[in-house]
Amino acid sequence: MNIPKKLRMGDTTKWRDDATTDVFGNDVTSTDWTLTYYLRTNAAKGHTVVSSAYTTGWETTISAANSATFIDGDWFWQAVANKGSETLTLGSGSIKVLKGLSYSGTPTPLDGRSQAVKDLEAIQSAIRSIVSGGVVQEYKIGTRDLKKYDLSDLIMLENKYKAEVVKEKKSEMIANGLGNPHNLFVRF
Repeated sequence: MNIPKKLRMGDTTKWRDDATTDVFGNDVTSTDWTLTYYLRTNAAKGHTVVSSAYTTGWETTISAANSATFIDGDWFWQAVANKGSETLTLGSGSIKVLKGLSYSGTPTPLDGRSQAVKDLEAIQSAIRSIVSGGVVQEYKIGTRDLKKYDLSDLIMLENKYKAEVVKEKKSEMIANGLGNPHNLFVRF
């Protein structure tokens, strides 16, 4: 299925899917089958879109008005073909819905950083607090105890999140057509 990996709220999104066959080798084409995409998220939001015929396959369009009602985050999809009483799942997966950046009037703050980048910043802030002596490792109030991370634990977390951020940036570069930054090409 050719549904994009990402879509932005408020954008018109289109894609085309080719005809296929079922497990018995029978043709599944737009002449006999209707294709419907079901999109859902864990925030009790969903969207259904019926594809239109395009040659022997299908073209699917999510209008700008419909995508404007989406919420940002991970969405899950299922592409279902129907022919009379027959139902066939052609594919399923997930997409990322991104916030729209358009606004009218005065813009509101937008933190477009990934969760990994935000977590890395918080870890580095905690490390700076420990190094500067501004954090108590453990304390007790009445019957309640609170223990904070050790510096060594924070450094391990920092390394983990640094690797995650590098992985995200690498994926983003590849997705934007800038290539893999870790490829090294040598000519002899």
